[in-house]
Amino acid sequence: MPKPRTKEEIRCRYFRWLLGVRDGVYFVDGRANTPSLGRRSLGTRNRAEALRDLDDLDLDLAVQHGLADRRLLQTEATQLVTLAEGRQLYDAYVRRPRISGGPRSSTADRYRPVFDKFLPFAEQQGLKYWNEVDRQTFDAYAAWLDGESYAYATEYLELNTLKQVLKFLIEYDHLPASVAFKYPMKKAEGTDTYCWRKEEVQAIIEHCQMAERRWLRDVVIGLAGTGLRISELASLRWTDVDLDKGMVTITDETAHKSRGQREKRTTKSGYSRAFPIQDALRTVLETLGRHPDGKVFHGPLGGKIKADTVRRILIRDVLTPLAPRFPPQGNEPGFLDGRLHSFRHYFCSNCANVGVKERVLMSWLGHRNSKMVHRYYHLHDDESRRQMQNVKLY
Repeated sequence: MPKPRTKEEIRCRYFRWLLGVRDGVYFVDGRANTPSLGRRSLGTRNRAEALRDLDDLDLDLAVQHGLADRRLLQTEATQLVTLAEGRQLYDAYVRRPRISGGPRSSTADRYRPVFDKFLPFAEQQGLKYWNEVDRQTFDAYAAWLDGESYAYATEYLELNTLKQVLKFLIEYDHLPASVAFKYPMKKAEGTDTYCWRKEEVQAIIEHCQMAERRWLRDVVIGLAGTGLRISELASLRWTDVDLDKGMVTITDETAHKSRGQREKRTTKSGYSRAFPIQDALRTVLETLGRHPDGKVFHGPLGGKIKADTVRRILIRDVLTPLAPRFPPQGNEPGFLDGRLHSFRHYFCSNCANVGVKERVLMSWLGHRNSKMVHRYYHLHDDESRRQMQNVKLY
């Protein structure tokens, strides 16, 4: 029979160790690691002290073998914040009550996908602590976002959020001030979001007619026919839809009482709004079944709509196959650059081109001034030529 193991297995941040006692003194065996770390005495008879010393030894050897940033050795153990711990601290901070200065829940929800993408990326880069996040990390993450075809505005939001996280962790004494660094970014002026043309939207809808993509067709019609943000469409409930009156109401529930476990819905502007149901959207609504969760639109498997999932499927299964029909013009953004928010731009431009008054459009989109409406409006060449034909000299 094999001799029973008398050593205790300890998994530290970087290596696996076997902890044992010889002549009353704790020691560790790290020979099972790659590279082998040998056997080392911890020089103490106290188990708690031995474990603290082992953490220090684990980090020191990780730095020696290029697995950890040397700056970590200059940081007190109490100021080492793991990636998961930093996320929890910041999440609690942004979800503080509104009366204490906390943002709307919809604003706090925007940070979740940032962490969902950045933390796995950082771990793949070999990072374990926020103390290790630096300018090079930001550069590498920005390059990764570029490679994943995220829009400039999204990249700006993601990196700016990460800057806010580091600033918060430093200001609240979770991280030492020495980890701070400057990372200037240029905020986009205007917009680089591509705006669909009518024939492109029509092609997208027709391409999604088959059964397995019917859910995406409904989502596209919902976005293009309302100008809703994908988060607003995802949270739309049947109680918001009045088919008899032909109206949809988007409600900001910030000041409403909580209703059981259902999360309060909020809008980006903080205001509720209502708009008429467009004809193509009405046809979709009349054919959709009533789901037990009360929501109108659902994802590919009938569950909650997730923006990243919809974006990836739109690019992979719709835009890429259709791209040869709509080749780019020079170096300008083209069909393949369109994204979910492009449907909001399309709705705004389509309404403006058919003569919807600016104040009415502002009300439908939920804007309090015309600046954002002007940002969303795109005048394509074909529409420009059509309008010029209406200009008479005499």
